[in-house]
Amino acid sequence: MYLDHFQLRCAPFGLTPDPSFLVNLPTHHEAMNVVRFAVGSGEGFAKITGEVGTGKTLLCRHLLAELPDAFVTAYLPDPMLSPLGVRKAVAQELGVPFPRGLDAHELLQYIREALIDIHREGRSALLIVDEAQTLSDAGLESIRLLTNLETRRRKLLQVMLVGQPELDARLLSPELRQLAQRITFSHVLRRMQRREVREYIDQRLAAAGRPDGDIFSGRAVSTIHRASAGIARLVNVLCHKAMLAAYGRGEARVSGRSARRAVADSPPATRMPPISRARELPRWEGTHL
Repeated sequence: MYLDHFQLRCAPFGLTPDPSFLVNLPTHHEAMNVVRFAVGSGEGFAKITGEVGTGKTLLCRHLLAELPDAFVTAYLPDPMLSPLGVRKAVAQELGVPFPRGLDAHELLQYIREALIDIHREGRSALLIVDEAQTLSDAGLESIRLLTNLETRRRKLLQVMLVGQPELDARLLSPELRQLAQRITFSHVLRRMQRREVREYIDQRLAAAGRPDGDIFSGRAVSTIHRASAGIARLVNVLCHKAMLAAYGRGEARVSGRSARRAVADSPPATRMPPISRARELPRWEGTHL
């Protein structure tokens, strides 16, 4: 590997979401501010959407790591479940014991009692649903019904939906209008611009042991930005390959030539065409709804 060659203590461009490598880019900073405000407000629903590879799961894990003990959290990373399966998963994540063979309504009562106990303790319950676009309409409706559990002053369960742009499109359907109307806070993770790709690369290198960030040339950064279309996961893939190519060539820095070699050595899915802002940001979307 190239770690010793570039004086790094760990791999800077791994694909596993690691909160220690969260880069404080404007779009991620804005998303975290929206989430923190939503969680603090006690409102029912918040939503974060973004293209594949823009760092949604990393944000989820960062949020889970920073929440104070006053929060009881349930995290569903793969919600392709039936409505009953969703409720079972939520109950298990919240630590709610329940007997086998319950139907959806009976299980809802167990969850309600547990949420009331959490509220009496002065704590708050938060459900984070990652890859929410994979939920069926019935699964989304099941989650909406969970937020009907409330006291006279606040919801007993807050929900953060995290998903791809397909989630936004689905929420425009008449069948899901009740859920869409309850989403109080929303944010779209946009792709990185060229200068943000430079900042992203440098901050990840700093986290891996190179605070000077003097490894990627300007031409290498431009090549990686164009080929990745500013998608963080693809930037990681291309940076890793470019560093391997530079190591193989004995380069002290990653040159434009090594970056082009990384692009040429990558499958077509890693060389994405740019997507227009009009497609990436739905007309009705914004920081707050």
